Amino acid sequence: FILLDYERIVNGWIRLIPERYRPFVQGLADDVEYSMNRYFRGQSLIALCVGILFAIGFKIVGFPLAVILGLFIGFLNLIPYMQTIGMILLSLLKAAETGENFWLIFGSGILVLCIVQCIQDLYLTPRIMGKAMGLNSAIILLSLSIWGTLLGFIGLIIALPLTTLFLSYYKRFILMEEDQSLV
Repeated sequence: FILLDYERIVNGWIRLIPERYRPFVQGLADDVEYSMNRYFRGQSLIALCVGILFAIGFKIVGFPLAVILGLFIGFLNLIPYMQTIGMILLSLLKAAETGENFWLIFGSGILVLCIVQCIQDLYLTPRIMGKAMGLNSAIILLSLSIWGTLLGFIGLIIALPLTTLFLSYYKRFILMEEDQSLV
């Protein structure tokens, strides 16, 4: 039902806010939308890169349908920890198909997962998300550690959007007030 009336909801929700708060709330909503768009574009690019790395790793290890399953597990990277579940299922499929030892197959899959995870965490995420979100790598790591400590697993998921939202709020309202007081 929301999709049927999406345009009306998007254009009409602002009328629910009192008149004097509308510019502030509209600016905040625009910043959230802009930040979330940049966040999901960055995450999608990381998922594509991780999928390609998994496809290469699976091809080296000898998994069946390496390219398709590698890209699929890369896509599962958008949902935290789903790639590990996908790895278990992939190992079970190969063990059932070939009759090889499950633990050897699973171990080779975990090796590929660890290598790809290191590449993702140490290189891809700081570079891609830093450019997509407009944040320094140190700020990304700091925000992940702070929000992860405060809110746990959920904090890790929402760390970058919340950090960019707070930085946007700071730039828009705090620094703007200081600039106006200098004039």
